[in-house]
Amino acid sequence: MAKTADKYFIADPWKIIERGFDPDYSRVAESVFSLSNENLGIRGFFDEGGSADSLRGAYVNGVYEIEQLPKSYLGIVDKTHFMIPSADWLVTDISLDGETLDLGKSRFDAFERELDMRAGTLTRRFVWHTRAGKDLRLTFIRFVDMLHSERAYQRIVLEALNFSGEVRLTWGVTFDVRHEGHDECYWSDARSEATDTACAVQSRTLSSGQEVFAGAVISAPALLRGERAEKSASLTADLALSKGEALTVDRRVAVVFDGGQGEELWQSGQKALRATAGVSFDAALDAQRGYWAKHWDVSDVQIKPSDPSASCDEEQQGIRFCSFQMAQTFNGGSVRHNIGAKGLTGEAYNGHAFWDTEACCMPFYLFTNPGAAKMLLMFRYNTLPQALERAKMLDCAGACYPVATLNGDEACSLWQHASLQFHPSTAVAYGIWHYALVTGDKDFVADYGAEMLLQIARFLVSRVAQNPHTGAYGYYGVMGLDEFHMMVNNNAYTNYMSKRSLEYAAEVISAMETESPEKYAALRDRTNLNAGEADRWREIAANMALPQTKEGLFEQHDGFFDLPHTDIHAIPITDFPLYHHWSYDRIYRTDMIKQPDVLMFLYLYSTSFSDAVKRVNYEYYEPRTIHESSLSPSIHSIMAAELGKMDEATGFFGFATRLDLDNYNRNTREGLHTTSIALAWVNIVYGFAGLRSDAPELSFAPRIPERWGRLRFSIAWKGRLLDIDMEKTSTRFTLRGGEPMTALVYGIPRVIGAEGLTVPAL
Repeated sequence: MAKTADKYFIADPWKIIERGFDPDYSRVAESVFSLSNENLGIRGFFDEGGSADSLRGAYVNGVYEIEQLPKSYLGIVDKTHFMIPSADWLVTDISLDGETLDLGKSRFDAFERELDMRAGTLTRRFVWHTRAGKDLRLTFIRFVDMLHSERAYQRIVLEALNFSGEVRLTWGVTFDVRHEGHDECYWSDARSEATDTACAVQSRTLSSGQEVFAGAVISAPALLRGERAEKSASLTADLALSKGEALTVDRRVAVVFDGGQGEELWQSGQKALRATAGVSFDAALDAQRGYWAKHWDVSDVQIKPSDPSASCDEEQQGIRFCSFQMAQTFNGGSVRHNIGAKGLTGEAYNGHAFWDTEACCMPFYLFTNPGAAKMLLMFRYNTLPQALERAKMLDCAGACYPVATLNGDEACSLWQHASLQFHPSTAVAYGIWHYALVTGDKDFVADYGAEMLLQIARFLVSRVAQNPHTGAYGYYGVMGLDEFHMMVNNNAYTNYMSKRSLEYAAEVISAMETESPEKYAALRDRTNLNAGEADRWREIAANMALPQTKEGLFEQHDGFFDLPHTDIHAIPITDFPLYHHWSYDRIYRTDMIKQPDVLMFLYLYSTSFSDAVKRVNYEYYEPRTIHESSLSPSIHSIMAAELGKMDEATGFFGFATRLDLDNYNRNTREGLHTTSIALAWVNIVYGFAGLRSDAPELSFAPRIPERWGRLRFSIAWKGRLLDIDMEKTSTRFTLRGGEPMTALVYGIPRVIGAEGLTVPAL
């Protein structure tokens, strides 16, 4: 693998720790130290700002701006939307003897910053040495409330080490924030207020017309002076410090975005602010710890080394960081939310959700928080009207789900992606199928899933074409998952996923007709379903082109085997990321692969393929894959483990679980890689526990890495909670609740109950 780790943070099982501040690593640290509760997100920037390089990003999920694009060819979007920074509720100014704290200029030492994953807190501490010779120790603590999505908290502790005197603090809230990529503030029409204890601002976006309220209540042992400015409000106090004594001041924040406007929103915001004022920082933090304790009880992955003198702290830290960030990114709090490629940790990818949600991120929620997985699918159901309109734009029928979106509209202005990639639609179909398998929720499929499947099938049929010589069906002029090859014919992933989507749609519609005749009749009438449509779907699926050699090797697309070869290991590390260093057309000229394409559908539908087929495809495509996509390493790790290539599997796992912590792609500064984070957890359960969930019964084939002595985790399955405890010689399965279940372990049916089952390792 051509990429290498850029180690910076200290390994710790439960914390991410930075000791000493490196300005060149500032933005990477800001991304890693991001906090979120699905609704509010804030990067790990310095509270007090300053001149050090920074992306001072505070975000509200679902807040975006609209940009009109030049009119172009039919099918290419003429407007887009993108996430913008919202109210900065951490505005802080600290001055002593007229000198303002600025870690880009001020003298300081003993700098330490840590993210505590058992509390969801970010703590930063250091000693400021002023020009006048005064030493002030400062500690900043912040967290966003996981139990009340509109709330956030900040605490500042000040300790005068060698003096007594006054320090001036200003706390503020402002909508005077700029989107870095566009270098523009998208907020206007502000209303503000500042009293003797609180400040608040409400503002409206320029084009999308969304309104947000943000306010803060300050608890400080001094008189507070309010001030208002355009788009901002603040409170200032002069605090008396005594040598050797710590003084604590707290800020409690409320940010409201509920669809309200004007006075209605202002009143809702004030009510939320008053409620926040009634909860102390310490009480909120205690509740926060309780929330995370419940999360870890279900979602923790524990890794122990085989050698007691060795350490697995890096792996342990990495996988917990991934689980922590996934719980922050989405927890099922709102049906209007999806999972952005960067979550709420940066502005790259414009906050958009992609096909990764259903294909890559959903398994984490299916097995730890099934209710959240359902909410992700409900987002797709609620945005079905936009998918229907998008298909019309492409001269097709049915529903074409967007390549990139925040609100259900297609936001991708790159025609080669938005018009040639159909895996968002097949990913939605896969997500419905996978959700039904894991949860057994037939009502969801009948009430919501069937309609989506029907419209996706209509789109796939309207876009497919038949080869005049062979009679096989396929997709022409497309781009598969491997975005290093565009306008290709018969991309294997596109063809295979379409085949399975059509088969499942036909299966669901046929089952509804007999099992839920009333719901079937309502669906038929609502969608004008014709009697022969499902038969047509089956016919196309049965004759889908999937070129394969006699050894079982799938050709990624027509002509792929004839492409010039590139030695990916000869590419200098300084060339990454390639999109930043290679001309766009240069990328398309060889057999170099951005991310798994054939291997991806072999993973998604694993039980449909033999080990021999998986092996020949892995050994051909792995050496050609550059892993320029964050989802790539985990998929390769999972397949390597299944094929007994445990050294490769462990190496890829380390890459996946620490992609951002060790800045492998050299772009963590732009925000975290949500897909890689999600798949790192999947890597554990699918790779090393050998879990397969693409059949009616779960199956396991545990294979623990050589340097690990023990691996423990839990999964949800059809209303049950199953604990898995893997060791070198055996694996123990214990059902924590619910009726006994049957699972395949090394291919043999086993009954698992509360008394547990121990199976020797193979």
